[in-house]
Amino acid sequence: MNALEGVKVICLGQFYFAPYCSMLMARLGADVIKIESMAGDPYRRSPAVDKDGTSVQFRFVNSGKRTMRLDLKNPAGQEVLRKLAGQADVVVQNLSPGAMDRFGLGYEQLSAVNSRLIMASGTGFGSFGPYAGEPAMDLTIQARTAVMSTTGFEDGAPVRTGPSVVDFMAGTHLLAGVLAALYQRTRTGRGQHVEVSLQDAIIPALTSNIAGYINSAGASPERTGNRHGGMAVTPYNAYEAEDGWVTLLCPTDVHWKRLAELMKDPAAEDERFALVSGRCANMDEVDALVGKWTRRHPKDALAVMLKGANIPCAPVLTLPELLEDPHVRARGVVRGVSDEQGDFLTLGSPLFLSDSPMVEPTRSGSLGQHTDSVLVEELGMSPDEIAELRAAGAI
Repeated sequence: MNALEGVKVICLGQFYFAPYCSMLMARLGADVIKIESMAGDPYRRSPAVDKDGTSVQFRFVNSGKRTMRLDLKNPAGQEVLRKLAGQADVVVQNLSPGAMDRFGLGYEQLSAVNSRLIMASGTGFGSFGPYAGEPAMDLTIQARTAVMSTTGFEDGAPVRTGPSVVDFMAGTHLLAGVLAALYQRTRTGRGQHVEVSLQDAIIPALTSNIAGYINSAGASPERTGNRHGGMAVTPYNAYEAEDGWVTLLCPTDVHWKRLAELMKDPAAEDERFALVSGRCANMDEVDALVGKWTRRHPKDALAVMLKGANIPCAPVLTLPELLEDPHVRARGVVRGVSDEQGDFLTLGSPLFLSDSPMVEPTRSGSLGQHTDSVLVEELGMSPDEIAELRAAGAI
């Protein structure tokens, strides 16, 4: 049995936040209906397309869902959503601030129709506080939350993280809230409103940086490059190898002793480096010493030596290397799928449950592909009723 088998989910989100949350629910067995505007999710129009012309971004977070086109600005479209919400378990949405309430589809209105409904709202800044209601995207949240100020090198400009960490971390937090609400509903019989903001979801990841700032009374640089965010561990960096880069860190003095034995450099025996406090006080010298050693070896060979000494490490992979990595392939989080239309790549799931196999993803539907079938199967509408909605411009 799948963990969320029988759970009906409506996803009104676009981009990554709510779509990723609902994608994880689909992989856990939920029946997810993705409702899009008449123009469709903006990521459908991304120039990054696969060989079949499908947006890779859209496919990665929307495969395995039924797709429906519905105009929520149209009263007839709003009524369709109310009927769908009346028999759904979860509505996941990250529309623009206040949009659901303006449409008459906020939590209070929908819970009046279905008291068991859980509404999961993804927002930029939440429903209260000075910034409540302001629009936000991954990049702007990284700026507002000091993520950019702590990314990059001390003498360089602020830098956004390579991946969209805010959207995906927030999507995972939103899933956690939904699952907690589903569990509580088994005891109370009532749904509730779950809210996760992009800002709230990313701030905990700054724990080391905040600790370093407090511990140094503000003297520690905000941007530490590849060094420890709190400047409290050395070595802790990306070091140049013969054919690329390797990361390694020595969280304890025992790890440093093992590394010194590997390097076989008399300079590593300097008593200044014996304790972590001394190494942190002499970071530049420690990094130069380690880098001198790593540059003499290929990155994969370094990883083998370091792992053999039980020192935390990893070669720095490129994107092509990541997609070919045997462990990534074995885990199936990035998943190759074949169907009658050919092969495509999408996301699997990072959630592994011993008694609940992951639902294999299917190709993401075209815009509005399942509109008619959803109206028939979920609401029992007749062809004439569907034709009326289409004539009214609601679907």
